[in-house]
Amino acid sequence: MSILHSTQIRPEILAVRTAAKTAVFEVQSVDLRFSNGVERTYERLTPARRPSVMVLPIMDDCLTLIREYAVGTERHELTCIKGLIDANETPEQAANRELQEEIGMGAHTITPLRVLYSSPSHMYSPMHVFIAQDLYPSKRQGDEPEPLIPVSIPLTQLNDLIDDAEFGDARVLSALMLLQRYFQAA
Repeated sequence: MSILHSTQIRPEILAVRTAAKTAVFEVQSVDLRFSNGVERTYERLTPARRPSVMVLPIMDDCLTLIREYAVGTERHELTCIKGLIDANETPEQAANRELQEEIGMGAHTITPLRVLYSSPSHMYSPMHVFIAQDLYPSKRQGDEPEPLIPVSIPLTQLNDLIDDAEFGDARVLSALMLLQRYFQAA
């Protein structure tokens, strides 16, 4: 049996109701009854209607990241190419589309690394992480409010980036560590 497998009885969901709703988020109150009889109300963001992708494009032994404004930290952050998966689109197709929209490159080779969940205690929002290689020029119109700034990072400097305290997006850090493991195994 895997260490991740649990034989614990899941709580019974007694009720789910909308607690708050904005143009972007919906918060649900979820009434639960645990197997020992204890009842609690948890809050969560409504489970994702559309999963997302994160792409790590590699060209000439460098990783291309982008600098993009993040309202949560109120600053421009160094981050990965990412976006939502459109209806009737596979994660791989979404990854290739996001590459074209955000850095003007497509990829002949898109390799899945893993699916990440950034905060499973409060939301279900799967993010498919990919490595993109064999890049070629291909530009598509994106929906960003300002131009994204591509930043090329030599793969030999990934440890320096991971160790930098200013670089704190948990999803991006996870993706970079997965990228390192991928190349170590190759």
